[in-house]
Amino acid sequence: MTIERLSDLADALTAPRVVLKVGSALLVGEAGRANREWLGALAEEIAAARGRGQQVIVVSSGAIALGAARLGLAKRGRGSLADAQAAAAVGQIALAGLWSEMLGAHGLVAAQLLLTLEDLEDRRRYLNAAATLGRLLKAGAIPVINENDSVATEEIRFGDNDRLAARVAQAAQADAVLLLSDVDGLYDRDPAEEGAQLLPLVEGVSDEVHAMASGASSSGMGSGGMTSKLQAAEIATRAGIALAIVNGQPRLPLSRALGHEIGTLFLPTRRDRARKAWLGGRQRMHGALVVDAGCARALAKGNSLLASGIVTVEGTFARGDPIGVRDEHGKQLAKGLAEYDSAEVALIKGRRSEEHAALLGYAPRSCVIHRDQLVLL
Repeated sequence: MTIERLSDLADALTAPRVVLKVGSALLVGEAGRANREWLGALAEEIAAARGRGQQVIVVSSGAIALGAARLGLAKRGRGSLADAQAAAAVGQIALAGLWSEMLGAHGLVAAQLLLTLEDLEDRRRYLNAAATLGRLLKAGAIPVINENDSVATEEIRFGDNDRLAARVAQAAQADAVLLLSDVDGLYDRDPAEEGAQLLPLVEGVSDEVHAMASGASSSGMGSGGMTSKLQAAEIATRAGIALAIVNGQPRLPLSRALGHEIGTLFLPTRRDRARKAWLGGRQRMHGALVVDAGCARALAKGNSLLASGIVTVEGTFARGDPIGVRDEHGKQLAKGLAEYDSAEVALIKGRRSEEHAALLGYAPRSCVIHRDQLVLL
């Protein structure tokens, strides 16, 4: 059975494993205190989902906001990286205790996982995280996941939990992701504008869909807006995972959204194999290749990337590193694992295969990125 509408996300047959993302603005009030009544109602809905036979993973923000209030830090703890890390260290204890208490009231066991970008970018660590999630779910626990903001720096962090939720869904082989937002879903323009229309169903996140989004977080408490949610939708749907954006503000947000079909559902556009899904969801590339129009067309047909179509080499990377591929107009085309280091690619770019041995001084490989190690975007 496949997911076709929002209500399917409440069905254990169509969505047996679901990732639920909860943002700071929903979980923490203006004064830095937890919205306990709201969270208690959400825990009740999670328990109902478990009763229907669904497994639930929670990706929860809120540590920085809770910790900043306890430490008396300005700007809700986001005045500096040091403030955010200190606030997270204090707030994560409170956040974990809160979830443990609320889920425990329904006989559910909460488990805490703190992840950094590298935990899901590195293939071996990604598989370790996936194994841990699988074991916790099999044991009946509710994994509660957050970015490890007490140690993450700007260079090694997701920056928002929307994309983290999509990556966790990949690792957990989930069927759907539910992002609780402060609006009903994606609108065709700014929802504050007269005549703005809610889009109930989206098939593929196109440039036109991205143009509808705003990158701002209206609460000032979170770190992402609609733009980050669309990026999460791209990661999820390429891996065969449905993603929904719904309003988390009502007391029983899941019942309202799924019971009355209020929200935006992004349908999976394809189902990449596990390794390709991991590669396509990576955020940090070690370099990039700019290719000509002929090469771009060849890639679209499923071919490997050959040196003859490369126009420019950017960054410094080693063999096996993930690199991006874009056309001469700046459009992102693919991500892949390099068969050569950047210096070698610079030597052979734009040159035909029969010239490579003389340029490199050894027998060349068949391509710069093999199609089995390349994911189209």
